[in-house]
Amino acid sequence: MDEIEEGEELQYDKTAYYCLHGFQAEWPCLSFDVARDSLGAPRTSFPHSMFLVAGTQASSANQNYVAVMGLSGMGQAGHGPKPEKEMADGSESEDDADLSSESSSDEEEDPPVMRVRKVEHKGGINRVRCMPQQPGVVAVWGDTGRVSVFDLSEQLAAVASENFKEPKGGPQRVNPKMQFGGHSCEGWAMDWSPATAGRLVTGDTRSRIFLWEPHGGGRWNVDGKAFQGHTASVEDLQWSPLEANVFISGSVDQTVRVWDVGARDRPQITVKAHDSDVNVVSWSALASHMLASGGDDGHLKIWDLRMIQDGAPVADFKWHHGPIASVEWCPYESSMLVTTGQDGQTCVWDMALERDAEEEAALSAQIGGENNASMPDDVPAQLLFVHMGQQDPKEAHWHPQIPGMLVNTALDGFNVFKPFNV
Repeated sequence: MDEIEEGEELQYDKTAYYCLHGFQAEWPCLSFDVARDSLGAPRTSFPHSMFLVAGTQASSANQNYVAVMGLSGMGQAGHGPKPEKEMADGSESEDDADLSSESSSDEEEDPPVMRVRKVEHKGGINRVRCMPQQPGVVAVWGDTGRVSVFDLSEQLAAVASENFKEPKGGPQRVNPKMQFGGHSCEGWAMDWSPATAGRLVTGDTRSRIFLWEPHGGGRWNVDGKAFQGHTASVEDLQWSPLEANVFISGSVDQTVRVWDVGARDRPQITVKAHDSDVNVVSWSALASHMLASGGDDGHLKIWDLRMIQDGAPVADFKWHHGPIASVEWCPYESSMLVTTGQDGQTCVWDMALERDAEEEAALSAQIGGENNASMPDDVPAQLLFVHMGQQDPKEAHWHPQIPGMLVNTALDGFNVFKPFNV
């Protein structure tokens, strides 16, 4: 609300989070993915465990690696709502009991445990994605212009084991199951199909998109004929959650396009989505007609596929003060999504919210009275939560099995957190 004076440092309120953990890798990891596990879903009880696969951007090509990480014992560490004081007779109200069951105590907790296995990768890693149906199968887009697919099931099993032993020496050498150099240039766009196991699309800076089709023996056929239509770098790709043959793309040419795998010469739908580069796109798995896009212009736009050809989004938010680097719909709430931006913000949005001036005034009086800041008029009602404190956040992902849990990566490391109001 106010400018920060020189030497001032903001502190956060622990009651705003159910949990918040931070950790760093040896090098910045600008892309990662959450690997699905066998621990069940949905799971809500602390402490939590999760598994991540990330790619490094080291200072020299030979120092890069794919990091397979197992995180366990992640408690609340003093975060969460605090229970109200007991009533005079020693009991507590039903509402207070609900709060108590969700709250964390300030008692000592064992620190979380992180186990890591590193796999060699020559060159920086632009993007990492785990196959939803087989999380150990990992696609890696390298800055050398090659896309590699690794089987890292052994490494995932190792970091999940209670008998984990710290490996000696440097990163392991694992031969890729498949490596494709047909792009012959760098790229970032990549996505596995949730509807067809093993089907993959990759896009490059020369505007081309290639389709990978799985076949026997853990191999892929990559058709040499690229999808043609974009006129500049393809920045992001995402498959339809329901239709096996349909995916979307976002490009530096300022368009979002909808493709069918049977028609490579032209997209089914083209819409000029932003007045600058389209950096990221996301397709809602719960409301399959809803898309989201984020651009260099800082705009988050929501699209309805049933009306997208009109060229007008159903919502347009200019909150980020820099390029949007990541957008992803929530797997548990159809109206909710997360964005990250180069302005240092990771934002949670809820499209179902609307502004209610009377409710805001009542809440302000309840929690702070005249000392509580009023909500500025330029804050969108749909902006549910803002997480800050990281340097240049890059990617954020919802955990697919822990409702409300978010993981993001930035130049200065990872944060794992669950906002109190999500």
